[in-house]
Amino acid sequence: MVNTVTSALLGVWTLGLLGNDHAYGVGYPFNDEQSPIALPEVDPPPLDIHPLIVSGPARNRVDLVFFSDGYLLKEKDKFIQDALRLAEDVSSNTTFNTVRPLMNFWAAFTASEESGVGTGGKPKKTPYGLYRNGTELRAVYYAYPQVADAACTSMAEQCDFPILLGNDPLYGGLGGRFTVITSSILNGPQILRHELGHSIIPVGEEYDGGFAYFGVNAYHNTSEPVPWAHWMTENEKDTEESPKSPPPRTTDIASPRVERNVMPMQIYPWTLLNTSSPFKATFVSSGTFPRYIVRFSLSGLPEESDLRVELDGKDLGWKPKVGLGMDRWHYDVKLGQGWVDLDGNEMSNGESEGLAGGEHELSFVLVNKDREGEAQLCSAEVLEFGTEEEFISIPGYYGVFPTFSDANETSYRPTNEDCLMRIVTTPNFCSVCLEGLWHALLSRVRLIDDLIVSRTEESGMAGLDSKADKEKKVTIEARLVPLAQFRLDLAERGSHSSDSVQLRALAEEESYFITWFRNDVALPAYENQTKIEVADEGVYAIDVLFRTPEVRLDREGHLRDRKEIVI
Repeated sequence: MVNTVTSALLGVWTLGLLGNDHAYGVGYPFNDEQSPIALPEVDPPPLDIHPLIVSGPARNRVDLVFFSDGYLLKEKDKFIQDALRLAEDVSSNTTFNTVRPLMNFWAAFTASEESGVGTGGKPKKTPYGLYRNGTELRAVYYAYPQVADAACTSMAEQCDFPILLGNDPLYGGLGGRFTVITSSILNGPQILRHELGHSIIPVGEEYDGGFAYFGVNAYHNTSEPVPWAHWMTENEKDTEESPKSPPPRTTDIASPRVERNVMPMQIYPWTLLNTSSPFKATFVSSGTFPRYIVRFSLSGLPEESDLRVELDGKDLGWKPKVGLGMDRWHYDVKLGQGWVDLDGNEMSNGESEGLAGGEHELSFVLVNKDREGEAQLCSAEVLEFGTEEEFISIPGYYGVFPTFSDANETSYRPTNEDCLMRIVTTPNFCSVCLEGLWHALLSRVRLIDDLIVSRTEESGMAGLDSKADKEKKVTIEARLVPLAQFRLDLAERGSHSSDSVQLRALAEEESYFITWFRNDVALPAYENQTKIEVADEGVYAIDVLFRTPEVRLDREGHLRDRKEIVI
């Protein structure tokens, strides 16, 4: 059996037992096969556990745990700070912000004997043995999955998704059973968001050149209903034009229009650049598209004077991201005519036309010899697009957008580039993936945290205090997951750092609808109350329905909960 390691977003597919390293696009494993299926039993490492962001009891939350690797004992505070920064980055204002009450974040520290992440395929003396195969900013693997598994298992219900955090300032990571990331200021949060999208929702890729396209964001046959029809902009337009019609909630849409674009070139060279010979790649264009993007990723190039990127001998004017240093980053150069801004106004970039038909050459020219041995071209691709009428590029438009796999097979995604599952530098999920995230989390978390019962006795008649004259009162209080109006309660407990204005806006968009029952008969007097007082014995039940504009379709009933108690 071939032992396969896949690294989503990092551009690597390694056939471990064969020893072949393919520079495939980006992929995500259906299961993490870096480690054997049956892990040997080992003792867990000593864990010093710290709460980072806690919204409720671990037994009814999805718990994410950062495990330290490559942090010395004296670097414990740095680990806690790195983990907290990452947790807050992905859950405040972006990505997991609206679902944050369903999640807990923890940090589990174990001291390492050596600091940092291994290179050249050799792990350092660390609990989980994180290492890079070479020096390139690419995948970061783990040598001791059985130790990581034992660490997570030892935390029981407090660990649902383990995250191995490597003490390294540069790009790298891995997806699968254990999400691996580094403490990179710029890239750590990006990789974490993307990999957790794979793990939690779960969904495959949206960018081109991968091999795993599955989940709520993937569509494969245009003769079948579109899975996200209830989010499609054309459906919403129909609803606006006929205000008396109910909003679309089915997946039926006849002959969906596919946005027009092609990918004439994509490569993952992972090559070190040198000044003696520029890296060149050729491709052929049909000459029938007015707009195009040259997209590439680089590392080890902190200065604009280090590199020149050329297309057919013309300088594309590449500039590194400010403050990046030697880390890896992704760049887009939009060319041709017809690009529009957020308001739909045409943008000018000095280009009057698209690519001419025939062969073209993309070159990466290293200028600064001092960067040799560090400057690296990680990936490059060219995408061509129809006019704005043929390919709607503006954010917020939901339709059917083609995605091209490593085998040049076409699947479809919901938006152009609204989602972090396509553009890793984007901090948010598209609405389709976000809806999938709600469903995934609420399949694990009940809306009702607990039912609390308390009993009191009250005198039935004034002046009489015999037991016979005392009436028993029972109070039943439902404690709900802090969504809707209860989001503000979570903030007051100090478990949520988002500002109160944003929380109030979220609370106003959401709602809980509460119905109480006694012996299966509704009690309308207690509608939408979380605490009721009753005197009669019986079987009491509470039915809770949650509504959020981020979920339009709930086939499985994840947004409803019910609990009973016998009085």
